[in-house]
Amino acid sequence: MTLLITGIHGLVGQYLVRILSQWQGKIVITGKGPCRLPPEWMGKMVYETMDITDPMAISVVFQQHRPDMVIHAAAMAQPDQCELNKPAADLVNIEATRYLLDAAEASEAFFVYLSTDFVFSGNSGPYTEASETGPINYYGLTKLRSEEAVQAYPHGWAIIRTVLVYGNTLVGTRTNIISWVDGELSQHKPIKVVGDQVRTPTYAGDLASAILHIATTRASGIWHIAGKDVLTPHDIAIMVADRRGYDRSLITKVDASVFTQPAVRPLETPFIIEKASKRLGYEPLSFLEGMEKLMNEG
Repeated sequence: MTLLITGIHGLVGQYLVRILSQWQGKIVITGKGPCRLPPEWMGKMVYETMDITDPMAISVVFQQHRPDMVIHAAAMAQPDQCELNKPAADLVNIEATRYLLDAAEASEAFFVYLSTDFVFSGNSGPYTEASETGPINYYGLTKLRSEEAVQAYPHGWAIIRTVLVYGNTLVGTRTNIISWVDGELSQHKPIKVVGDQVRTPTYAGDLASAILHIATTRASGIWHIAGKDVLTPHDIAIMVADRRGYDRSLITKVDASVFTQPAVRPLETPFIIEKASKRLGYEPLSFLEGMEKLMNEG
């Protein structure tokens, strides 16, 4: 079996590479530009430079390796950037997904697409896989349009929606809420953190394991893969401060109206993960367990 993964330099992609290093099948990992991952992570994996916005580049890689499974984790995932540059968001998030689906058809590959809680409005959570979608920013809209393209794919597919993913990344890659809070408080900088946005934060290792399980078992359909704890970013900041021994008084609780951001964020997007728990045996770590594991990882 040949597995092809996009977006391996992102947070989720890096965790996939780490857990797949001892996998027995052929693994093709792809990214834009040269590989930036440590060689010891990669084992016998094959790295291919592949611009997902270039259908010819995709065609060359897919014709060479003919994957049986595709995990599409690459995306333009910053909501503000998507709002400010809608043509780029369309190209990276929607058109590139369609290019990959077209290329996957030749080998009838099982296609796994990584989506987001931002396909929901945030006005009627918590959400199941069957809940009505209704994005309120352009990032969420592009991910929903991509979901629709995946659902029209004539071979096996799975859509995995997730929420506020946290984990360790390589130096120079984008931070997540835990690393941001840790970095600011470690320098005794005061921070403002929203307390009116509700999420189910997801440890990247749990998400990567679930993605691989869904891909290898060809578990078709839409899956909500998230953490078990319902928290606000302010809750998370307090928990990080307590774990690290930082001064809680540096953290000010605010609501989202304090920040001027191009993209509106949905207020409440906690996920109900009962389907994944019952059908896949998915049991995520608690947030405290995930944070502890993250910090022990380095």
